[in-house]
Amino acid sequence: MRSSVFSTQCTPWRKNACCSHNTSQELHKDPSLLYNFNLDHCGKIEPACKRHFIQDNCLYECSPNLGPWIQEVNQSWRKERFLDVPLCKEDCQQWWEDCRTSYTCKSNWHKGWDWSSGSNKCPAGATCRTFETYFPTPAALCEGIWSHSYKLSNYSRGSGRCIQMWFDPAQGNPNEEVARFYALAMKATPTRRWPGSMPWP
Repeated sequence: MRSSVFSTQCTPWRKNACCSHNTSQELHKDPSLLYNFNLDHCGKIEPACKRHFIQDNCLYECSPNLGPWIQEVNQSWRKERFLDVPLCKEDCQQWWEDCRTSYTCKSNWHKGWDWSSGSNKCPAGATCRTFETYFPTPAALCEGIWSHSYKLSNYSRGSGRCIQMWFDPAQGNPNEEVARFYALAMKATPTRRWPGSMPWP
């Protein structure tokens, strides 16, 4: 996990990040001390698949553009989460394509693990099967794996209406426009429930 391919995955947010350099480095380790979460709970997952989870963590920890979707939660390990972030359809599709042949034992990774060893293990009675078995569609993966942190968007990359997990920082951050659009829309109509958004706090 220390190859140059993985060690640069948080770089899109380098100029304006909500995470430290140490956090960024830790996100590229498996398992990461930040979460003690083992992606290889059913054997080694494909490197292409693992890349999406590192990117997901980089977005979660480092992106300054998720404000419209943040909500407070009362959990022992965190005080806030994001909900229904509109993920660009290409990002979701590629995540699913790259992970469909890897193995897991659960369709919701937020809860229900056996943590008795200090790291996540499959709960009793859970069977290791392909991702495609637990997540038959891209939407099932992106929306279900983290309890609806993401929502599959009908919009494409570059539309200004969906969040990208990865972008070329040399071309600017496209997620800034997306966050601004939803924030302004929610401010204009605070009682309206926008697709892929939470009411602005």
